[in-house]
Amino acid sequence: MRSAIIIVMAFLLCLPAMGQDVKEHQERKKQLEEEIALIDKQLGTTSKKRKESLNTLILTRQKLDTRKKLIDRLDSEIDGYDRSISSTNAQIHRLNDRLDTLRKYHADLVLGAYKTRDNKVWFMYILSSKDINQGMRRWSYLKNISKTVRQQAEAIKRTELDLELENARLGQLRENSMQAKAQREKERDELSAEERRANSMVVKLSRQEKSMKRDLEQKRKEVERLNKEIERILAEAVRKQKAGEGEAVDYALSAKFGENKGKLPWPVNGVVIQKFGQNYHPVFKNLKMPYNNGINISATAGSTAKSVFDGVVKQILVMPGYDQCVLVQHGEYFTFYCKLKRVYVKRGDKVSTGEKIGEISLNEDGNAELHFQLWKGTDKQNPENWLR
Repeated sequence: MRSAIIIVMAFLLCLPAMGQDVKEHQERKKQLEEEIALIDKQLGTTSKKRKESLNTLILTRQKLDTRKKLIDRLDSEIDGYDRSISSTNAQIHRLNDRLDTLRKYHADLVLGAYKTRDNKVWFMYILSSKDINQGMRRWSYLKNISKTVRQQAEAIKRTELDLELENARLGQLRENSMQAKAQREKERDELSAEERRANSMVVKLSRQEKSMKRDLEQKRKEVERLNKEIERILAEAVRKQKAGEGEAVDYALSAKFGENKGKLPWPVNGVVIQKFGQNYHPVFKNLKMPYNNGINISATAGSTAKSVFDGVVKQILVMPGYDQCVLVQHGEYFTFYCKLKRVYVKRGDKVSTGEKIGEISLNEDGNAELHFQLWKGTDKQNPENWLR
């Protein structure tokens, strides 16, 4: 009895954690579905401009990766349903066994009550006892028999209700499992179709090797100019800080920024199409792309860049291939927002978290594309490690 109580209490304590796990699972699944919808929207814009382009290929591959993650989530969800269905079936089996036992015991009690319904029979039953202790026990039994019959009847009703609830739960679990399996098959079909489209694009784009290499060389020069300028600006800013020139560093703001690592809001709602660090050409795998000091985020046309944290606009510059760039300082930290066709702030402005900085320029496919960097002093950081 004691072990059964411990098991029940442990199960009840686990319920909040189980509920939290299910909630987090559903939220992540929803995020993946929203990301696929966002990429679809951008690919819809791309198809009107130019169907076969590097950005189209990158977005398609990003959608492939996201869909694979969604399928993995669905597999995990289906496994969870299968485990719940198995445990619910076992519980239903236990309840049926308990109900059979209760009904048999109740029938025996009713039969006993029927046989002893005459007061004379009760009296003779007590007098025929071997000793006074047995007589007292028989008296207690006869006295409480009707109460026991009622209690057993109530226990049967409770068990029948529990059984009904478990059967309803089992039905819902089976329905949810069928829906998840149907969605998984649909996602697998979509995945196969997208893989064929991506492979077809690679074949067509591979025929444009010369023009792509020319574009890549031009891009390399633009990236190098941007990186050198940003490094120069930051080195000068850090030098002034150490020399005590200009405004003092807001270390309190710096500490708050550092505490929010992994929790900063995204500068725009979009999809990362170029990651931080060394990347390779999406078509020619042995060809290195220019080293990326930040990330490139593709978003829908008309999107605006927003400040990821409270800070001060330190500089606005124009760079070839990157249009306008805004540098925001957050104590010891700096964030850069490049590829802006229109800027809403000016040097010296204080900006708040989520405040609009400027409208993002469109790339050749008609989608907005933001280049975003994050630095701690002169040490470049991977923005994806800081954004939630």
